[in-house]
Amino acid sequence: MDITERFLNYTKYDTQSAEDSESVPSTAKQLVFAEYLKKELEHEGLDDVEMDDQGYIYATLKANTKNDVPTIGFISHYDTSPDCSGANIKPQIVKNYDGNDILLSEGIIMSPKKFPELLQHEGEDLIVTDGTTLLGADDKAGIAEIVQAMVYLQEHKDIKHGKIRIAFNPDEEIGMGAHHFDVEKFGCEWAYTMDGGDVGELEFENFNAASAKIRIKGVSVHPGYAKGKMINANALAAEFAKLLPEDETPETTEGYQGFYHLIGLQGNVENATLSYIIRDHDRERFEDRKRFIINCVEKMNERYGEGTVIAEVKDQYYNMKEKIDPQMHVIDIVLHAMQECGVAPKVKPIRGGTDGAQLSFKGLPCPNIFAGGINFHGPYEFVPIQSMEKAMQVIVKICELTAGYND
Repeated sequence: MDITERFLNYTKYDTQSAEDSESVPSTAKQLVFAEYLKKELEHEGLDDVEMDDQGYIYATLKANTKNDVPTIGFISHYDTSPDCSGANIKPQIVKNYDGNDILLSEGIIMSPKKFPELLQHEGEDLIVTDGTTLLGADDKAGIAEIVQAMVYLQEHKDIKHGKIRIAFNPDEEIGMGAHHFDVEKFGCEWAYTMDGGDVGELEFENFNAASAKIRIKGVSVHPGYAKGKMINANALAAEFAKLLPEDETPETTEGYQGFYHLIGLQGNVENATLSYIIRDHDRERFEDRKRFIINCVEKMNERYGEGTVIAEVKDQYYNMKEKIDPQMHVIDIVLHAMQECGVAPKVKPIRGGTDGAQLSFKGLPCPNIFAGGINFHGPYEFVPIQSMEKAMQVIVKICELTAGYND
């Protein structure tokens, strides 16, 4: 089975996660795919294949050298985003892409005028959707690349490598993927998530992240007799939103710039709730942002009375750079591997998070490597087959180079 067939098989499974679920994994359908994947790993000859009752899959490729080599790992998630349907995906292969518009289905066109990144892949074979679902390259492309690399290493025993551990988990898209990951069981000195975007991307800096839920208690009175009595929670919610800087939102920032992002708003006269996410690469500025939210709440309460506005601020994850910097050999090996595979590295900060960030703070340094997919979480997602092949080659080369690494 080649990497394309492997990936296309994976897209047959709907593995969409759900943010409002209390179960692990968040959707039962993820376990259906997990069972399939476990059997595939067993069929491909991996050792120590196991899946726990929460859908976390672990497996081993045994070392083929007697040298003292660090045990390293590769990780991908199998859930797809709640933002777009992952059911009944109909992938299509556009061979030798010519740089023109792509007809996904009747009335649905993917054009390089809107998605100029297509032009960077002229002459390549693109896997696209039919325009009604996402594709699932985030992160089933990563899974296909890892499994294919393990198969390749088994077929090419002349490539010496140490013990390689692989793991696949649910619920990354809802920020829960690393929460139940058993780092001790995984048993690696370091690992890599194969969950980045276009070819060459290497990420070991990410946002510090928190959530903020602002609850507003109003006073509902008949509007005909409301003067001096009513406190309209909806109006206060709008007032609170105005307190936050307009130029520090996702749509006005880039690079290392942080933001406040209003992701949800519900309310009536009596009660209103605003849901924010807070992001910043710099830890000190991140802490300042959280304090600013609390200060805004205090200002509102000074005006409308104590307890009118309540904030619940929770940290979600932190910038993995803090944990990677002391062990930069983990990055140097990837850069060397990319060079030997003819891939130009694109080192950049993640304007988001990754399981690797949480795992790094659980004691497993875990930067993020490209998986090749583009336009994640929507119907214009695509992945070049050549990008998946390059990612697979980089994994193989990392394993080979690590065998020659001396601490």
